[in-house]
Amino acid sequence: MPGTSRPPGDAHGLVSALMRRLAARGVAGDAGEVAAPAADSTDCAQGQTPSPPRLIDLCAVWDPGVFLPAAGWKRASGFARRRLNEAETLNSVQEAQLEQLETARPRRPGSRERGPELRMARQQPPPWVHTAFLLCLLSLSGAIEIPMDLSQPPTITKQSVKDHIVDPRDNILIECEAKGNPAPSFHWTRNSRFFNIAKDPRVSMRRRSGTLVIDFRSGGRPEEYEGEYQCFARNKFGTALSNRIRLQVSKSPLWPKENLDPVVVQEGAPLTLQCNPPPGLPSPVIFWMSSSMEPITQDKRVSQGHNGDLYFSNVMLQDMQTDYSCNARFHFTHTIQQKNAFTLKVLTNNPYNDSSLRNHPDMYSARGVAERTPSFMYPQGTASSQMVLRGMDLVLECIASGVPTPDIAWYKKGGDLPSDKAKFENFNKALRITNVSEEDSGEYFCLASNKMGSIRHTISVRVKAAPYWLDEPKNLILAPGEDGRLVCRANGNPKPTVQWMVNGEPLQSAPPNPNREVAGDTIIFRDTQISSRAVYQCNTSNEHGYLLANAFVSVLDVPPRMLSPRNQLIRVILYNRTRLDCPFFGSPIPTLRWFKNGQGSNLDGGNYHVYENGSLEIKMIRKEDQGIYTCVATNILGKAENQVRLEVKDPTRIYRMPEDQVAKRGTTVQLECRVKHDPSLKLTVSWLKDDEPLYIGNRMKKEDDSLTIFGVAERDQGSYTCVASTELDQDLAKAHLTVLGRPDRPRDLELTDLAERSVRLTWIPGDDNNSPITDYVVQFEEDQFQPGVWHDHSKFPGSVNSAVLQLSPYVNYQFRVIAINEVGSSHPSLPSERYRTSGAPPESNPTDVKGEGTRKNNMEITWTPMNATSAFGPNLRYIVKWRRRETRETWNNVTVWGSRYVVGQTPVYVPYEIRVQAENDFGKGPEPDTVIGYSGEDYPRAAPTDVKIRVLNSTAISLQWNRVYPDTVQGQLREYRAYFWRESSLLKNLWVSQKRQQASFPGDRLRGVVSRLFPYSNYKLEMVVVNGRGDGPRSETKEFTTPEGVPSAPRRFRVRQPNLETINLEWDHPEHPNGILTGYILKYVPFNGTKLGKQIVENFSPNQTKFTMQRADPVSRYRFTLSARTQVGSGEAVTEESPAPPNEAYTNNQADIATQGWFIGLMCAIALLVLILLIVCFIKRSRGGKYPVREKKDVPLGPEDPKEEDGSFDYSDEDNKPLQGSQTSLDGTIKQQESDDSLVDYGEGGEGQFNEDGSFIGQYTVKKDKEETEGNESSEATSPVNAIYSLA
Repeated sequence: MPGTSRPPGDAHGLVSALMRRLAARGVAGDAGEVAAPAADSTDCAQGQTPSPPRLIDLCAVWDPGVFLPAAGWKRASGFARRRLNEAETLNSVQEAQLEQLETARPRRPGSRERGPELRMARQQPPPWVHTAFLLCLLSLSGAIEIPMDLSQPPTITKQSVKDHIVDPRDNILIECEAKGNPAPSFHWTRNSRFFNIAKDPRVSMRRRSGTLVIDFRSGGRPEEYEGEYQCFARNKFGTALSNRIRLQVSKSPLWPKENLDPVVVQEGAPLTLQCNPPPGLPSPVIFWMSSSMEPITQDKRVSQGHNGDLYFSNVMLQDMQTDYSCNARFHFTHTIQQKNAFTLKVLTNNPYNDSSLRNHPDMYSARGVAERTPSFMYPQGTASSQMVLRGMDLVLECIASGVPTPDIAWYKKGGDLPSDKAKFENFNKALRITNVSEEDSGEYFCLASNKMGSIRHTISVRVKAAPYWLDEPKNLILAPGEDGRLVCRANGNPKPTVQWMVNGEPLQSAPPNPNREVAGDTIIFRDTQISSRAVYQCNTSNEHGYLLANAFVSVLDVPPRMLSPRNQLIRVILYNRTRLDCPFFGSPIPTLRWFKNGQGSNLDGGNYHVYENGSLEIKMIRKEDQGIYTCVATNILGKAENQVRLEVKDPTRIYRMPEDQVAKRGTTVQLECRVKHDPSLKLTVSWLKDDEPLYIGNRMKKEDDSLTIFGVAERDQGSYTCVASTELDQDLAKAHLTVLGRPDRPRDLELTDLAERSVRLTWIPGDDNNSPITDYVVQFEEDQFQPGVWHDHSKFPGSVNSAVLQLSPYVNYQFRVIAINEVGSSHPSLPSERYRTSGAPPESNPTDVKGEGTRKNNMEITWTPMNATSAFGPNLRYIVKWRRRETRETWNNVTVWGSRYVVGQTPVYVPYEIRVQAENDFGKGPEPDTVIGYSGEDYPRAAPTDVKIRVLNSTAISLQWNRVYPDTVQGQLREYRAYFWRESSLLKNLWVSQKRQQASFPGDRLRGVVSRLFPYSNYKLEMVVVNGRGDGPRSETKEFTTPEGVPSAPRRFRVRQPNLETINLEWDHPEHPNGILTGYILKYVPFNGTKLGKQIVENFSPNQTKFTMQRADPVSRYRFTLSARTQVGSGEAVTEESPAPPNEAYTNNQADIATQGWFIGLMCAIALLVLILLIVCFIKRSRGGKYPVREKKDVPLGPEDPKEEDGSFDYSDEDNKPLQGSQTSLDGTIKQQESDDSLVDYGEGGEGQFNEDGSFIGQYTVKKDKEETEGNESSEATSPVNAIYSLA
């Protein structure tokens, strides 16, 4: 709603102008581009310079920690740029999709460098990222600006800073720019008096601007123009004011000449060399140097204070080796002035300046300097106070003397120093707290200490504040008859005062306006009319500063209009986020709705989000989102619409990426880069080397899907990036080319120290090819079980070339060695000679022994066979033994050469003891462990008996049964299972599904609960026993009936409001009645904002599905809660609210009084009084008025006009009469001819004057008699018809 003040927010105030411009210009959506509807429309390619009419989209891509507008493409890292064609991570689900997209790509060596780059990209983004992203978000806010072709009061768009310091060598420029329709005229005040520019030849005003230019090319002193200036921009709808601009000329005075005597000081004593720079504007920067322009070395003993003085905590003999000159650097003149240098004469007990004593652990004692406790050189005493303004930096300083040099520490009484804002400077002698706030006030103390003692100084800090905005007044755009308010809230210390002005005049002296009410920091407008247009100023100030804000009230009756080009084309990449802009204007503020393909409902919610400024955001583009989108703006005066055509393009993807490669010199390397892209977009593939464009020389060949490098040289090593780009997106893939060699194969393998279970292997390393060998892998091959297959035996560091290998019995070994470096593995060495170890009985047995039935009358025994190195001899075999566990019968055994044996003709599900032992020709292995196995299972033979059912409630029953005998289970009892189905409903003609359902009760249980049943239904139930084979026989079928329950919620509850007097409610019966419906209960309560009324309860018959309610008042809304009930009680309720009535944003705040009878009567009386006054004015107007005519009315005031000297002059009201060429408006009034520099509109007042704060408190004097006054009043009247129409 226009007129509703926005919540306070500094960021909103800083960029509100930018938001309005973005809304008015129609910036392209995220990751998309805007093109004219012509056939030759082009795209704004990423990384290319956009065409002049376009704006760079700040909202291009925002991944976590990665923000990449098109302008910042070149500065982005490789992987971050690669992410430009990824969808923005909108939520956790979409992020997971993106991660899956990444992991789905082949994990080749070429992708290993992306991890670090991704981690770098997700670290702290640069500051411009946050600023740009903030502007992007704020651009979607709802600031609406009046198009410039519509009438509007002036708005200051540019002005100089409040404290304007200028260089005396340049011309003076005081800026003041404003916009408005008609274009505003400008005038200035200087020191609160009218500044006549025409009388000073050096001063001019830029054309179509209020900017003052003071030219000194023909002479003059800039100091003569110092003072306080204020700019006034006005047109016929109001006057806007600039800040009071304090103009000061920069000064860099010379240092006074003085002769400085040498400073005599005793060694170890403190010393202060004062600078006392001349007062400059702005203050100069102070630094100390010697007369030969060498900087003075500073440390914790010798340092410069913030006042510019040089402090010596204690003077040492070496301080005489230089002189000390204070230098002042002035900003505007860029000059450095040097003070005459100080020379020191140090009196000492040890005249020899032995440099070796400087690092002596007790330097002062070695030089005979007496040690002293600390004392403060600055500030003096034990306590001081300091005042600082909010938002400024607080600098506390403590400089102490003493021998040895004291250390300084800082503390805050009653708390800790603010770690995020506090930092120590000048060797801990200064504490700086940035951006001070009220909580930084309090007592701080510095502690100076050395080994002789300590001393403390307390500084009491008081934080004051110049005014700062809590709620800055905003321009108010209203339609005739609408209400609104201007809010001006500021805070400060002391509390600032608020002064309202209208068109530069104090509000108290302005003509009364019955439609305007001032309530402290708020101006309330009611039933505004066209005549209410004006510019209001809020000036809030205290002793530390002021804030001045302009906010106009514009009353317009404008049907909706679209501000962007029609039929835009936006092309966007699949899965991206995009925004379709539809800047609009109208008064009253139109409501905007979006439709797709000219049909369907309003687009908002889900994947769509509509912002206040009309932009439609599509959170993640899909193929089905392609089409024509129509935005429709509607108000009471009409509607306007615009269309945007959205085309969805497939993303560019590198599906076969270049791989990391290690190539020997002279070989050929091919880097693949195969791309899939949208065929309607033009694809360009380019290559980068080390993130710079690659020069394709005669040794390289670039093809569409690869890059080939012939005769690789050392200079070719580096990272190669394939860049696949279209007009809309890019994809990148990077690989690293390493020009190194794998190690040469080891050679000359030799076996020594031959033993029964070990051997020593020695080899000669091959060439490492410039990459150190990190490991050696020894492999072996045996010719009995797996001849020709090599197995890893052991691994050794790259620093050895001989190792003892542990061997197994009865293996015919052959060895080879592979060298490994960072590049890769060498070719295997040539095999060594063979070495066979002697045999032995097995030392282990097979593992993973199991016994399980595959049928009801067998048991299969399986195990994991032993490998060649554990066979230990020829003819490896397995002795399998088994017997029934309970009977303790003799063992059955069989010898097997495989890895399984099946025992047949076994009873059903009987436990067996099983053993499997290894044996070879040299003997048997150790005694094996006993494993328990079971023969096969059969179906259960019995069903649960004595099944009892107890109904717990309308949706659950309790079951109880007798367990079956264990021998009838014929296997492992898994669970008891209940099968149940809904036979019928107790309600007539209600179809039910008879699908069988089941409930499982694992283990040997005797009871259970079946839930999630339908109330008021007939059920049947059977129970079975389940083992590993399956279900047993079913029990006797049991029947039970569930009692009535509460119904589900009524379906399709609809609330409609055909007019302001009635509300219609409709609903359907519940999907699940769960019993016999006895009726419906409707509860509704009126509410207005957070205020609730009395709840009303209505009861309806079970057949009633409609209800019409008469509203008690047209303002309140209603919250309806509907539920069905049975004899058991009320069921689930459904809640809906009535639609919001018009002007709810205002009535929510004003309903307290707007609904009162006395208020309505008062408003009717005021309206009647205004109507009578308008009729009287019209009658007086029809009689005509007498107007004095000035004899020289066409002669402009000259500089010799004597009345100009005292600031007053006469003017003729004859301008209100129809002159030649004037036009009469439709309502009969005469449009006055205006002059840009006319001051007529300031009439009715004494001598023009201004307050000290620059606010206008007087008017130009005009001598009028009673008839003139009446004439003026009548000249502003309108016809009764229009007056009555305006009241309506």
